[in-house]
Amino acid sequence: MPGALSIDQLAAAVSALAGGDLSARIVGDGRRTVAGVATLEQADTDHLCFLANPRYRRLAAVTRAGALVLSEPDRQELFPDGSQASVLIVCEAAYAWFAFAAQSLAPKIEPAPGCAPGAVVHPAAKLDPSSSIGPLAVIDEGACIGPRVQVGAGCTVGRGVSIGEATRLYPGVRIYHGCRIGARCILHSGCVIGADGFGFAPFRGAWVKIPQTGAVLIGDDVEVGAGTTIDRGAIGDTVIEEGVKIDNLVQIGHNCRIGAHSAIAGCVGIAGSATIGRRCQLGGASMIQGHITIADGSVIAGATAITRDIRQAGFYTGIYPFMPNRDWERSAALLRHLDELRERIRRLEASVRAQRTESDR
Repeated sequence: MPGALSIDQLAAAVSALAGGDLSARIVGDGRRTVAGVATLEQADTDHLCFLANPRYRRLAAVTRAGALVLSEPDRQELFPDGSQASVLIVCEAAYAWFAFAAQSLAPKIEPAPGCAPGAVVHPAAKLDPSSSIGPLAVIDEGACIGPRVQVGAGCTVGRGVSIGEATRLYPGVRIYHGCRIGARCILHSGCVIGADGFGFAPFRGAWVKIPQTGAVLIGDDVEVGAGTTIDRGAIGDTVIEEGVKIDNLVQIGHNCRIGAHSAIAGCVGIAGSATIGRRCQLGGASMIQGHITIADGSVIAGATAITRDIRQAGFYTGIYPFMPNRDWERSAALLRHLDELRERIRRLEASVRAQRTESDR
């Protein structure tokens, strides 16, 4: 079974990846081997799977997986008498343990160091000998490519760009001049780092472009999804701090700052000069107005529009619940008359107060 690991070996690998901060208890034969991961329904005896959501307990009870990661409460609920066929890996953070294990089991494809035929590298660029430059990639003057960096086919790395150790650029990434990418980052195909921010001044019915002279600075261990755009700063820099995870088709405007370890789901739009705190979560298609601040640890539900500062961490939602269209139209009609209804209530309240005053006399 090529690439297979025993459960004991896998536990040691997970512990190392987690910095020794994710312990687990193995129930069963730790010498059993697994070669990959699978869902509870599709798993076979050489697969590892996990249970993190109670709604899938029914599937976990009958899975054929060779090993199952789950919490102690789930173990007690499903296998109180120890009758399970799978080796159990009991961990408080089952999903995180599974994530590290999946990294350990994933196939490693490392391209050979050097420049592929057709790559264009400026003589004044600096490439670490262990880096890999794909076909038709362009590395401009003054760019600095660190150790074990992978630059995929057709990527463009602009003048003066710096890319840190073990970062990977999938095919078709565009990094404009002067930007800095940290170590161990992943940039997916079609993302654009450092395009001009949307900066224009109105003048006599037309628009005057404001030169965008800042850059984009991306910290270590950041992932940027396919088709995402991060604009360069107008004067200062746009900053993405370490550990941030950004999904596909996200727009981040100029001079934004995204705090460390925040997660941003697909189709989010963040207007210029917004500051997102550390460890925030932005749901898909949420909209963040420019020049506002969101407190550390805030969670924004999908499709929510944030139009003013959030000073205190919490779970914020601004979604009008969906309903049958006829009911929605009726509700929308009522909303249009809210001002009128409010004035009528005020007049009625004033009339009642006047009548009470008259009767008291």
